[in-house]
Amino acid sequence: MLTKLPLSSSLHRFLRRPTPSKIPPITRPFPFTDRFCTPMAAHSSHPASTSHSHKYSNRLAAEHSPYLLQHAHNPVYMTYVQALYSGGGWPLSVFLSPDLKPLMGGTYFPPDDKYGRPGFKTVLRKVKDAWDDKRDVLVKSGTFAIEQLSEALSATASSNKLSTELPQNALRLCAEQLSQSYDPNFGGFGSAPKFPRPVEVQLMLYYIKKLEESGKSGDSEEHLNMVSFGLKCMARGGIHDHVGGGFHRYSVDECWHVPHFEKMLYDQGQITNVYLDAFSITKDVLYSCISRDILDYLRRDMIGPEGEIFSAEDADSAESEGAIRNKEGAFYVWTSKEVDDILGEHADFFKEHYYIKPSGNCDLSRLSDPHGEFKGKNVLIEMTSTSEMASKHGIPVEKYLEILGECREKLFKVRESRPKPHLDDKVIVSWNGLTISSFARASKILRHEKEGTRFYFPVVGCDVKEYFEVAEKAALFIRTKLYNEQTHRLQHSFRNGPSKAPGFLDDYAFLIGGLLDLYEYGGGLNWLIWAIELQATQDELFLDREGGGYYNTAGEDPSVLLRVKEDHDGAEPSGNSVSAINLVRLSSMVSGSRSDHYRQNAEHLLAVFEKRLKDMAMAVPLMCCAANMFSVPSRKHVVLIGHKKSAQFETMLAAVHASYDPNRTVIHVDPTDETEMRFWEENNSNIAAMAKNNFAADKVVGLVCQNFTCKAPVTDPESLKAMLAQKPS
Repeated sequence: MLTKLPLSSSLHRFLRRPTPSKIPPITRPFPFTDRFCTPMAAHSSHPASTSHSHKYSNRLAAEHSPYLLQHAHNPVYMTYVQALYSGGGWPLSVFLSPDLKPLMGGTYFPPDDKYGRPGFKTVLRKVKDAWDDKRDVLVKSGTFAIEQLSEALSATASSNKLSTELPQNALRLCAEQLSQSYDPNFGGFGSAPKFPRPVEVQLMLYYIKKLEESGKSGDSEEHLNMVSFGLKCMARGGIHDHVGGGFHRYSVDECWHVPHFEKMLYDQGQITNVYLDAFSITKDVLYSCISRDILDYLRRDMIGPEGEIFSAEDADSAESEGAIRNKEGAFYVWTSKEVDDILGEHADFFKEHYYIKPSGNCDLSRLSDPHGEFKGKNVLIEMTSTSEMASKHGIPVEKYLEILGECREKLFKVRESRPKPHLDDKVIVSWNGLTISSFARASKILRHEKEGTRFYFPVVGCDVKEYFEVAEKAALFIRTKLYNEQTHRLQHSFRNGPSKAPGFLDDYAFLIGGLLDLYEYGGGLNWLIWAIELQATQDELFLDREGGGYYNTAGEDPSVLLRVKEDHDGAEPSGNSVSAINLVRLSSMVSGSRSDHYRQNAEHLLAVFEKRLKDMAMAVPLMCCAANMFSVPSRKHVVLIGHKKSAQFETMLAAVHASYDPNRTVIHVDPTDETEMRFWEENNSNIAAMAKNNFAADKVVGLVCQNFTCKAPVTDPESLKAMLAQKPS
């Protein structure tokens, strides 16, 4: 619990007037694609005369300021506001002293006094008066605040060892807590507003795998039903863009219907991965189609000319050309008449399927449209299963799906003529890392779709090799545009050139994870080597060598008063959770002292957050997975030996990835490649020896090893799949 922080009594009373918001001059500004922040940015753009007269004009956009980005990735000021007022949120606003200590703060202030809330100009005058009259008190309170925050936010481990029972207990506890929050009516975990929360689905799928391995098939089926129902409800809901593909940010209601229409890259990458995992487990084509749906949306709308992947699409757009004001969801919603005019004879058919009504359909929950913004508008949602609807109309399911796809394509073409939401074409390294992972994984996992599977718009149905090409191009863009080959350091983002802001922990951790997937799913050894180089740089910049774990920011900027170790797995996973998994994976690829080094850093990191894992497991679901991965006595190794450009190599590698197993390491070696052999001789001599001893010029050989024992080599993909599908004895 954070200690209540002091504040000048008169200012405290003033800022505590009934309002969820309070502000300042150096602010953590709004992310400009956010539903609420866009109008707030517009409202707050012009109090310049007041702020200039009091010398407070430091309001900058975080994504353009390396200084503010350092603080945006270091939640000291947010924690300060939360401790001060028992609450906080974005946008964040904090008044700082010249030496950057927080003096007072809050969230949003309107330009003028309204509804009992102080306006920005009023707050500025109060701040000026306090600074003029009670400067010493304010400075002392700022110093005390930093001291209190330092104590509260200092995450260090009393031991560099993890308790033996913790990994299993934390995983179970988190799964139990999520199960208790499960919504049996509409799927997912928690209540409205409903977020996809891929990290929670990841944990449940991991837990299901552990239950199966321990022989608890009944429990695993129960948990799988929860996950499956939630994923299907999301896919059928309005949070899913049925016409164009991809997922919106979250649903304002409990039934996944009316979304906040913003589309974020970090959501697309993570959501794709959980649908891919669900397909690996169930082989349900719905999950593979949704994975393709997201990736095809990204390929069509979110990729730049050099393979870079853009960040976001706004929620708002003009309802018509020339309209002065933008409106939430204008690009995505439909009137019943519009559907009639576009679809003609199939309009009634389509409207029944997607619950489209003349009065509008945002009526499924009192939360869906409380202010009547969408009166007469429809957000597409599937209320009944496809098979039921096809049966009702006496149409074969495939024909029914074909008609729906044709209708969606017609709507899409009309929608393309509308004013489009703003595209945030920044290229953020961390989010690209998450998405590189999903494209790479899809290229092998989706090879297990049944032969003859048909795809319907907006799914393209491309050769899955194209997904791998996207992953490699995105990684190459980052390597050539945002990476310094001399210093081995990353820049955070790119827009019309690299940003001045350096890479943060998330940029390194998420990219390393993406590169490991790029290698394990068929990429060249260069991607693994780069991941190892980046891990070394991450350790140099962010690792707390004495206390354990990673700071969010490097220690090179003196303006960052406190360096924080983030652990919360929320909309994005924490850099520490991803780093723990990366370290476990890297330790299983190399041997000797380097492997020991990775494992020691992973254990020390997890020990830092042991209390969190014990007491608040649900807040750190991916870290729970990481702790369990670390505790596995011996990861399963699959080693493929042979020419990588052969068709058999692709088939064998796809066989490796036919089943879901997060505790599997995949290594592939071409013994005729001198560079590869030299790398393995230097980093894992056992792999080099296996490659030499099992090479066959005309075949690709697969070896499955665990607990220091390898099974007999195989050259048949089906035999390899069967071997990997065997449950541990």
